[in-house]
Amino acid sequence: MQATRHENYSTSGKRQPPLDQAAARAPYHPPLMMREPRGFTLIELAIVLVVIGLLLGGVLKGQELIESARARNIISQLDSIKAAYYAFQDKYRAAPGDYPGSLAYANLPGIVSPQVGGNGDGVVRDTPQGRESLLLWVHLSHANLIAGNYRADGSLPDRNGEWPRNPYNATLQLQYDNHFANAGTAPRLNLKTGNQIPAKVLADIDRKVDDGRADNGQFRFSDYDGGGGAPSAQRCYDATTGLWRAADNEPNCGAAALF
Repeated sequence: MQATRHENYSTSGKRQPPLDQAAARAPYHPPLMMREPRGFTLIELAIVLVVIGLLLGGVLKGQELIESARARNIISQLDSIKAAYYAFQDKYRAAPGDYPGSLAYANLPGIVSPQVGGNGDGVVRDTPQGRESLLLWVHLSHANLIAGNYRADGSLPDRNGEWPRNPYNATLQLQYDNHFANAGTAPRLNLKTGNQIPAKVLADIDRKVDDGRADNGQFRFSDYDGGGGAPSAQRCYDATTGLWRAADNEPNCGAAALF
């Protein structure tokens, strides 16, 4: 019997080569797993580098904006506390913290005891009998001059209690002392920012509110420890120029705003 030959025709009716011959003429495409890997082109690498650069630039700019916002926050915090201090002094004819307990108990709502007060000597200063720098926050808050509800049961509030803090979670302090740069021996009333503030941020604040120097003017370096360890003057500012070490950006610095 003679084998039947099957012809291959296209849809237009034209004769096509047999299927086995067409397959032999088609180009060979190896399986994906067998293909050699292809590297990035220069254009692709350039695009990747540009994207990385944009991302890094965005991160750095974002960090700069955060630091600038914290600097403004600290300035606003200092201004509001100073205003509250003067308002209390004007209304009660005494300094908050130093305000005698008997008067605080009579005039400030929420004071729980006649012992919650200072010695009335006219200055805010810690003594063995009273922690006036902490009683100050109690008096100001109960006079509704600052936000918060700071409490004390007597003249010696707990130093480890919850007191006003800066954006870096260190406590502030307002009292007469000489814990600031070039203070000499004469204490002055000053409001400390608390520590844990980068030198770059304090330099920014100093340029905005004072002379830009850590050892002079109304805004100076302070070694007050508001938590986490006292700042080092040597690491926070240059003793020769008086300028903050913004380039080194020591993370644990602090300052005092003098009254």
